[in-house]
Amino acid sequence: MTSFVTSRRGLLAGAATLAGALTVLPVRVLAQNARKGVLKYATLGLDTSDPHRHTGSIAVQQSYVEALTSIAANGAVEPFLAESFAVSPDGLTYTFRLREGVRFHNGDLLTARDVAANFERVKSKVKGGWLVSALQQVSKLETPDDRTVVVTLDEPFAPFLNLLSELWILSPKSAGWDETISLPIGTGPFTFGDWQPKVKLVTPAFADYWKAGAPRVEAVEFDLRDGIDKSLALRAGDLHIVSVDLQAAQDLQKAGVAEISGLKDTAWYFAAFNNRKPRKPFDDIRVRRALMHAVDKAAVMNFVGGDKSIVTNQLVASGNIYFDQALHDADEFRKPDLDQARKLLAEAGVTPEDHTIEFVSWQETHPQIVVQMVRKLGFKVNHVALDDIGTQKRLGQYDWDMSVTNSGPRSDIFLRFVRLMSDGPNPVLWGGIQDPELDSLIKQAVREPDSDKRKEFYLQAFRRTMEKGYFFVLGHAPDFIAIRNGIKGYDPGFTWACHWASGGVAVTAIDA
Repeated sequence: MTSFVTSRRGLLAGAATLAGALTVLPVRVLAQNARKGVLKYATLGLDTSDPHRHTGSIAVQQSYVEALTSIAANGAVEPFLAESFAVSPDGLTYTFRLREGVRFHNGDLLTARDVAANFERVKSKVKGGWLVSALQQVSKLETPDDRTVVVTLDEPFAPFLNLLSELWILSPKSAGWDETISLPIGTGPFTFGDWQPKVKLVTPAFADYWKAGAPRVEAVEFDLRDGIDKSLALRAGDLHIVSVDLQAAQDLQKAGVAEISGLKDTAWYFAAFNNRKPRKPFDDIRVRRALMHAVDKAAVMNFVGGDKSIVTNQLVASGNIYFDQALHDADEFRKPDLDQARKLLAEAGVTPEDHTIEFVSWQETHPQIVVQMVRKLGFKVNHVALDDIGTQKRLGQYDWDMSVTNSGPRSDIFLRFVRLMSDGPNPVLWGGIQDPELDSLIKQAVREPDSDKRKEFYLQAFRRTMEKGYFFVLGHAPDFIAIRNGIKGYDPGFTWACHWASGGVAVTAIDA
């Protein structure tokens, strides 16, 4: 068996050194004495008390639950509850060695049997989502001793280690284990405390946390409210770490009250069409292309991310291993072309003034900009801007024509492609694509152990989405994070996770 961290170039060189650095030391008293204050945190919300049933909200849960693996700030896989892992040369067998002395919040020691129980729960009790599809391929779970878990797959599955970073390990004694967990018992630096849905979650520090000297604050209070002015609350000192848009980031930085950073992975912005129940004439690829020729991608992305934004036509930004320069250079929609748009509409026999676009989006500004752009072609537009729940519900009704939105950082490229699959999780943002050939290409990609061949399958899959006009990428931009002066040790990670093996809220302190 070959060690994963030494056999895959670019994935956390020196993981053994890192694992050693995170070894538990007997410093409980020191850690308690060092804790000071309550960290106020506001980025994304919390959609469920059952971490195995989440639908993508990972900005809160990882304060109280942890996984075998973690995504480092550079996007690499690093050990977390597993102090090491190894993968067999055929890509079928994964061996995890658990850290010694890790305790659940109820005081029980974490064992290999607990880990196996979590695999089984997700596989048998949870429906839908990327974790379920991955765990369906697990053919054997072995626990030869209390600290070793051996997982055997039916076939190679390239994203497996990355996806395990969101398979959070809970005590089987958690209330609601057999149905829906109401009180999760994890191993994180903080415990699940007082939860008021859509208002706040208070997570007190865990005194027996396994990492030396952590956590460094008494608790984290997550603000879960929608529609609040986070930047104003940060200025007032009511919040310490918040997600902000470009304008707020610039204002806070100018005022000198916060440091502005961003998630290490980018969010991608796109225009999608109704692919499940398309209405005429918006089922015509020529009409969809015409609409995209009316969009000034650079203007939209500059509004979203300023000089940090990237105009491209791909699911990943330049610098990512899956970015294809040739495809980027061939982007026919890089600049707006109203003449070409009108030509395509004429070919399709469409008079824009005779049609109204049902346009759905979140309550954000950049979709409004796109609405004004497509109106230049003569279309009438009924723009419906809703809150998060309302938008998801409306998109799921498939009674719309066009939408402009974005999707945030993910721990693996598969988590972007899986949502394009016929049975993928939360497919509404992409118009509910139903395409067996696209499904097949994505499945071939995840089963391919060779990275170059895997990249080619993903590229073929993405080209198909472009040829069919399912959606079109506008570009990429970072999600901005404002960190109030006096907050020490926090640097945003690769994804929205608030805590990971080598950073996050566990090592954050309040200095003033």
